[in-house]
Amino acid sequence: MSALNAAPSARAAPAAADHHLPGRFLVLEGIDGCGKTTQLEALRQWLPGSGLLPPGARLLVSREPGGTALGQALRGLLLHPPEAAAPCPTAELLLYAADRAQHVEATIRPALEAGDWVLCDRFAGSTAAYQGYGRGLSLALIEQLEAIATAGLRADLTLWLDLPLSLSLQRRQGRAADRIEASGEAFLARVAAGFGQLAAQRGWLRLDASAPAPQVTVACRQLIQARLGGAGPDWPPDSCAAEAFSYSPGPVAEAAPAIPGLAAEGTLGLPGPGA
Repeated sequence: MSALNAAPSARAAPAAADHHLPGRFLVLEGIDGCGKTTQLEALRQWLPGSGLLPPGARLLVSREPGGTALGQALRGLLLHPPEAAAPCPTAELLLYAADRAQHVEATIRPALEAGDWVLCDRFAGSTAAYQGYGRGLSLALIEQLEAIATAGLRADLTLWLDLPLSLSLQRRQGRAADRIEASGEAFLARVAAGFGQLAAQRGWLRLDASAPAPQVTVACRQLIQARLGGAGPDWPPDSCAAEAFSYSPGPVAEAAPAIPGLAAEGTLGLPGPGA
């Protein structure tokens, strides 16, 4: 982990996660094509046996939008709406906020209160990136809606899979685009730049997602172990709350198996040690 380098922050980071909750909340963020699904599945397989979860704790794997029954319906409206029924940017923002409010209330917070760990594909940062930087909606308004929808809940750790837009477009060639992905290259460029700004503001940890997937998987594991595995009070440094760290994974010493994509959509509950 010698490649962790601090980047300057443009503004103060938001408040820390709710550490009074016994569980832990991990989020993967990044533009489409960055490999979140692959890394989510890799972490889903690894975390229950990693020794990080306390005895009896479970791992809950979820996503936004779509982490609840209501969220599944909203996901359809957001990404694949009926013809001529696509939401305008403000309606789109409010639908994402509704999805998040239900997700936090019905799924994430109860799991954390029970001492379980939650691993989520996207959270509030994606709304700021896509609807704020991408659509050009008020970031102040988005922050207000975020505070309402999350009731102050924040991730303990957010891993940002940073991928150049050119590689994202290349990886997604031949794949059917949803309504958001089809918003144009200029829109996606603003989103990608927004993720960089948000990483600096919110203290996310950056991984070079252009590296081979097995190397990114190893880097994800190392960062989670360092941050949540009892590495001690000196890591990360105090300044990290307002900085984005950079991790460029090096070669993997042992060959890692191929990581399949997430086989099924929705929320998965996996037992931790002793469950």
